[in-house]
Amino acid sequence: MQVGRDKRDSRWDTHREQRRVQLVGSAIAAIRRQGAGIGMDEIAAAAGTSKTVVYRHFGDRTGLYTAVCESVAGVLLAEVRRATADVLSDPGRGPRSAVAAGVDAYLRLIEIDPELYRFVVHRPLLAQGHGGRRGAGTPAGTPAPDPVNDLVTVIGDEVAAAIGGYLRPAGADASSTVRIWGHAIVGLVRGAADDWLARPDGTTRGQLTVHLTDLAWSGLSGLASHVQEVQP
Repeated sequence: MQVGRDKRDSRWDTHREQRRVQLVGSAIAAIRRQGAGIGMDEIAAAAGTSKTVVYRHFGDRTGLYTAVCESVAGVLLAEVRRATADVLSDPGRGPRSAVAAGVDAYLRLIEIDPELYRFVVHRPLLAQGHGGRRGAGTPAGTPAPDPVNDLVTVIGDEVAAAIGGYLRPAGADASSTVRIWGHAIVGLVRGAADDWLARPDGTTRGQLTVHLTDLAWSGLSGLASHVQEVQP
């Protein structure tokens, strides 16, 4: 027989979720101010609380890191989707423009929030140690989720869908081929973006977008003998 939760207990769920959102927002603001190398003490102080309270809501530093990544991923994914959808809804534009729009959306986050990008991609908080405790109900030995890889997977699939809407590889494995193309482009962009952030040389976001789009599209268009354009 299933016993329902006491209303006095369940009514706090919304409050706890709101508090988690507030703590994530405080952490993001602190990262922007103090840099990607910020520690748990500084994050807790920025939120006006203690590490114990932060760990109570997130379990450990990995839990907080994951929550921040999920927040950033939601924004970035929405921007990439919006940018590519706007292009794909215009019959006068094609897959090359969609790739360019997706690349630019990715680079825009780095340009606007470089410290937040470093925090998410390079994981400095996790390198500081494994303080705190695991979240309630998490079995010992359970591997932590990798939100960065999850985000890369989703964006790669988005790019693949944009390409696949216009180009169709020959052969029975067409969907796998398009997915490979999409993820290869994301890897290309991420590698160049990391270098752009680490070694600034005056290259603008617009210039980098053009360079990466030219390189990516040269590869795709070079497959012309094996690919047919999908007619709308």
